[in-house]
Amino acid sequence: MNVITKTIQLADGRTITIETGKVAKQTDGAVMLKMNNTVLLATVCAAKDAVPGTDFMPLQVDYREQYSAAGRFPGGFTKREGKASDNEILTSRLVDRVLRPLFPSNYHAEVFVNVMLLSADGVDQPDALAGFAASAALACSDIPFECPISEVRVARINGEYVIDPTFEQMKEADMDIMVGASAENIMMVEGEMKEVSEQDLLGALKAAMDAIKPMCELQKELSKELGKDVKREYNHEINDEDLRARMNKELYQPAYDITKQALPKQDRADAFEKLLEDFKEKFFAERAAAPETPENSETPVISDDEYSAMMDRYYHDVERDAMRRCILDEGIRLDGRKTTDIRPIWCEVSPLPMPHGSAIFTRGETQSLSTCTLGTKLDEKMVDDVLDKSYMRFLLHYNFPPFCTGEAKAQRGVGRREIGHGHLAWRGLKGQIPEDFPYTVRLVSQILESNGSSSMATVCAGTLALMDAGVPMKKPVSGIAMGLIKNPGEDKYAVLSDILGDEDHLGDMDFKTTGTKDGLTATQMDIKCDGLSFDILEKALMQAKAGREHILKCLTDTIAEPRAEFKPQVPRIVQIEIPKEFIGAVIGPGGKIIQQMQEDTKTTITIEETDGVGKVQVSGPDKDSIDAALAKIKAIVAIPEVGEVYDGVVRSIMPYGCFVEIMPGKDGLLHISEIDWKRLETVEEAGIKEGDHIQVKLLEIDPKTGKYKLSHRVLIEKPADYVERPARGERRERPERGDRRDRGDRRDRRERPERGERRPRPEQQQQQEAEPYRDPTESKEPKDFSDALDHMDF
Repeated sequence: MNVITKTIQLADGRTITIETGKVAKQTDGAVMLKMNNTVLLATVCAAKDAVPGTDFMPLQVDYREQYSAAGRFPGGFTKREGKASDNEILTSRLVDRVLRPLFPSNYHAEVFVNVMLLSADGVDQPDALAGFAASAALACSDIPFECPISEVRVARINGEYVIDPTFEQMKEADMDIMVGASAENIMMVEGEMKEVSEQDLLGALKAAMDAIKPMCELQKELSKELGKDVKREYNHEINDEDLRARMNKELYQPAYDITKQALPKQDRADAFEKLLEDFKEKFFAERAAAPETPENSETPVISDDEYSAMMDRYYHDVERDAMRRCILDEGIRLDGRKTTDIRPIWCEVSPLPMPHGSAIFTRGETQSLSTCTLGTKLDEKMVDDVLDKSYMRFLLHYNFPPFCTGEAKAQRGVGRREIGHGHLAWRGLKGQIPEDFPYTVRLVSQILESNGSSSMATVCAGTLALMDAGVPMKKPVSGIAMGLIKNPGEDKYAVLSDILGDEDHLGDMDFKTTGTKDGLTATQMDIKCDGLSFDILEKALMQAKAGREHILKCLTDTIAEPRAEFKPQVPRIVQIEIPKEFIGAVIGPGGKIIQQMQEDTKTTITIEETDGVGKVQVSGPDKDSIDAALAKIKAIVAIPEVGEVYDGVVRSIMPYGCFVEIMPGKDGLLHISEIDWKRLETVEEAGIKEGDHIQVKLLEIDPKTGKYKLSHRVLIEKPADYVERPARGERRERPERGDRRDRGDRRDRRERPERGERRPRPEQQQQQEAEPYRDPTESKEPKDFSDALDHMDF
């Protein structure tokens, strides 16, 4: 085996090791990445040839976590890993978005990148290492790839930027950013923040670049040492440069004219399509009229389908150039706006009568209908990932049906794109839900129209729906997507606010930010061009801030603050805290008490222990039912007080009295003597039966056993002829007796033996008096052998 190992050290002294040549040797490239006890295996395999007709990069990135990595069994009946979790999909997307732009544009062979988590101790975060491992696997292969990349997580902890922090360190962070980059350029940014400034974000990006550069240099060394710095040859496209030049000459100006007309999305698409179709019709007519190529000609024969595919690719470049030049040279965008303009916005809250909160947010040709549902603790989502077993009380689901873009096709399951867009919106909003808000919150965004930045429309519509539902948000949040046009070798560039779908597709950057009036809460950035300076990034961030503030004003003009009252259909929830030692008493044996309370009051009651106290959440359809449940709970956790009068319930009858429940789970003895002032032979004489209500007074709590002594008779009037009976153990006074006669001298009593010694019988006493005195300390054993013979019987 030719095993090669490379090591790099982080600023805090931790090391990352890359090893290749030991495992998975039948792949095109494979590495084992180790950081302390975290181990990842990354592999890459590429097809030798492209599938005919493929005109895109068929890259598939899969990040998977094995439960065995953390010494756990998977859940479910099958007890094996199933479909990818949301966390695994999101990590896969992070890696994909960095790798995809670096494959050659004319390379169309299928490429599969797999990253598996094989070992994890829950200290280091493995998702931050997946991009580094995947790129290293590509560096070990001969698959065409422009340059190595890496990814790092940047957190700001106590004002300091930390690279790849541990799970424990993240608890103190106010910024969590994933950055993917080559040695020269940032390619991808995604993360969340606690209302930080744009300058703070730039500082995190600079810290990330400093950490990524040596990782990329290490991969270049590894590739050269393996001899993989020379990549394989391929030919996945048929090209006709004469046709490319002709299309650019004949179609550029008409495409430029369409761009300047500021047509609506569908009209513009139809105009561009017609321009191409007319050219194809003309071209194929000329081709049909041209003389046939001789069979013995060395010129390859190209079919009509291959020519059509070529023209689609070339026309895409014509459109791209026309749109970009129109913006750079004249400052005119596809819809006629200036670079800093925001599309017209209209908003509405409560468009739907029954959801707990609802809103429509429309910006240009992008529209989101969002609903908010409030639930109890039982509605929380249980997360059961390899390294994360927790509960989520704020959920956001994003749906992108085909009709929102006018496509005529069936709607299938949730895709990776929908999970990614929903997660970004969730990150932007989650920090503004108060931690002590007792409800579980679910937002659902239905995209009804889409032409750019539907995830940011989800943030805006979600804010409106939350406030419409009465969720006491700390601050409203708005979001915006920014674009960039910058041609290689030119100093001229344009930063675009609120980009369209075509501007995203044909541009060089898709940069989304969400935030409140006081700072950023989330960001996502994909950069497709080289040489993007921090000056351009800063300009884009500040222009985005101005756009966000404009959109935020539109939101607050629609609904200024969260509604003071919930809608009638919202379940009411009250949360109280009880001492930890009373949790078991409220639940009862086998849940008997809490289940009975829920049945009696028609409420839902949940209890969890947090920070040494029991947090009880009671939800019900109305205030009366909640109050009834709270009264029962408070009665259980209340401590009975001596001297207080209670309305008790007779639970059982005994010959000596009855047991009365004065509080839920607290029974006391009502002795038969304390039932009435008159003497009772049986409890039944008083007419008491099980289940009867009776008022009793707590007389005493036994300090040793904690038992309660109750009385009913002290609450009723004492009869005038009542004679108090003596207390137990008290002697009655006897009448005086006459003088006792003199009995004379009493005979001497025998001396009493010591306690434990039996008094001898008279005959024994006489025998003892006749025997000579023996010293009790003297041994009773014979002194010599002759004495022993005297004691033996023969």
